[in-house]
Amino acid sequence: MGETCVPNEPQRIIIISYEILGHAPTLGVKPIGSNALRGELNATYISDQSYLGNRVEGIKNIGFVRSPNVEKILELKPDLILAWEDAEQSYPMLSKIAPTVIISTDLIEENWKKGFDVIAKLLGKEEAQQVLHRYNQRIEQLNMALGNNYQNKTISVAFSYGQNAYIYVKNSFIGSILEDLGLKRPPAQNVSVDGSRIDGISEERLDLIDGDILFFGVSDLGHLEAYENLKQKPLWKNLKAVQKGRFIFLVLMHGQEIAHLQLIL
Repeated sequence: MGETCVPNEPQRIIIISYEILGHAPTLGVKPIGSNALRGELNATYISDQSYLGNRVEGIKNIGFVRSPNVEKILELKPDLILAWEDAEQSYPMLSKIAPTVIISTDLIEENWKKGFDVIAKLLGKEEAQQVLHRYNQRIEQLNMALGNNYQNKTISVAFSYGQNAYIYVKNSFIGSILEDLGLKRPPAQNVSVDGSRIDGISEERLDLIDGDILFFGVSDLGHLEAYENLKQKPLWKNLKAVQKGRFIFLVLMHGQEIAHLQLIL
C-alpha cells in the first residue's frame, strides 16, 4: 500500500487478521486489540479463537476484518497496525491512526515461512528463525514416528461450504506442511493455484476430495446439516477413505481451518 515508518520496538500493536494473530504469541507478543471472528462485536475482548486458548484474554475487540471499528482503534492509541489484505479498504483511515502494514495472502498461505519472518521483523522480534527451527524439529520427529506407514498413502484435505466443498492444494499452508512431511496428495490436490484452494466442488465431483486418508472439516455456520445430507449420498459412501474408516471429521470455528489442522499435525 506504499511506504510507512514502523517503530523499532512497537508496544501497542493491533492485529486485524486471524492468521497473523496466531503469530504474535509465538513471538512473545500480546497485541492490545484484534478482530472478532463473528457475532462478537459487543464482546469486551476476543474470546472465540479457541485454538489460541487463554492467550487472547484481555485483547480488546476492534470489530471485523473488513469493517474494523475505527473509534475503538483510536481509543487504544496503537503505535503499529498489522492487517490482512481483506482490510485494504480501511487502510486510508487506519494509516492516519498509526503506521499500518497490509500483509498479502501470499505471505499467509503459500510463502508463510517468509511471511512469519516479515511479521517478526515488523514486531521487532529476532526469534523467527528459532521458531522455524523448532517447527523443523517437530517435522523431523513426526517423520520418524510415521516411518514408512504412509509412504504410499494420499492425504486429502477438504472442507464443506454450504452444499459444496473446497480442497486445499499444494501451495496452501496445509499443503506445505504435508509436503514438508513428505506425504502425498491426491492428483487433484497436488497442484498449485491462485488462492491456494479449489472451490465449488459439487456432489457430482466428490472424487476430487478422495484420498487414502481424508480430513474433512465443517464450520459451525450452518454447514453441519449440509454435511449430514452429504453423508447419505451414494458418491460419499463410495469414497475409499470413508469405506476404509480413514476419515477424520472436524467441526471448526469459522476462519480456524488452518490453525486446527496445524494443531492436529
